[in-house]
Amino acid sequence: MFKDKVAVVTGGALGIGKSVTQEFAKAGAKVAFIDMNRTAGEDTKNSIIENGGEALFFFGNIAKEQTLKDFANKVIEHYGHIDYLINNAMISNKGILSGCGYEDFNEVLHVGITAPYMLTKLFLPYFNKDAAIVNISSTRAFQSQSDTESYTAAKGGITALTHALAVSLAGRVRVNSIAPGWIDTGSTYDRDYIPVHSNSDKKQHPSGRVGHPMDIVRAIFFLCDEKNSFINGQNISVDGGMSKLMIYTEDHGWHYE
Repeated sequence: MFKDKVAVVTGGALGIGKSVTQEFAKAGAKVAFIDMNRTAGEDTKNSIIENGGEALFFFGNIAKEQTLKDFANKVIEHYGHIDYLINNAMISNKGILSGCGYEDFNEVLHVGITAPYMLTKLFLPYFNKDAAIVNISSTRAFQSQSDTESYTAAKGGITALTHALAVSLAGRVRVNSIAPGWIDTGSTYDRDYIPVHSNSDKKQHPSGRVGHPMDIVRAIFFLCDEKNSFINGQNISVDGGMSKLMIYTEDHGWHYE
C-alpha cells in the first residue's frame, strides 16, 4: 500500500514518531523525518537503512521558521513530492503552577500548532494525488491534569486546526488527527525494555491494557489509506476507552490522595 510513497514525519527519532518512521519504511515508503535529538535521529535513520529501507534525517528545531523552510526544501530537493505528512513532534513546558512564562508557552504552541500549519503550507504545492495529513493530537485536548496548560492548549489547537485545514484543502489533501491516550513508548528508547503495568493501570482502560506505539501507527496507516478517503476532518481517539470511563476513588484499584 505504501511502496515508494513519501512519508514526512516530525519528531521521528524516538517515541511514537520512531515507530511511525520505522513502520512506514518497513511498508516500502521513503521516509523523511526531523528531530531535535541528533544522536537518536541518526540511529533511527541507520536502523532503517540497515533493514533495507530508505530514510532522510534532518536535525533541527521546528519551533524555528527557518528550520521548517530548510527541512521542506531538503525533502522536496531529495524526493520532489510527498504523499503523507505526519505532524507528531511535541514538547511540554508545563503550565501556570510551575511558572510557565510567555516565551515557554509560545514555544510549545510553535511546535504543536504553528509548525504543522507551516509545513502544510510549505508542502502544499508538492502533495501527490490522494495525499493525507495526520496530526497527532492527544486526549489532553479534552481532559486535563493540573499544570499542563501549554501542552493541553497546543493539543486543543491542533485538533481544531485539523478540521479547518480539511475544509480549506478539500479536494487536494485529506486532513485528520489522532488523539492518543496512555501510550507506553519505553520500547522506542530501550530495545530491552519490559513494560510493567499494574492491574489498576490496565483496568482503567476498557480495553484492558495500556497502549503501545503500534496502536497509533495502525491508526495512522488507516487514515493514510486512500480507500478510507471518506474520513476527513476528523479526530480519532486511540486510548483504550480510558477517556470514556468514569473512575471514582477505590474503583479498579485507583486511590485518590
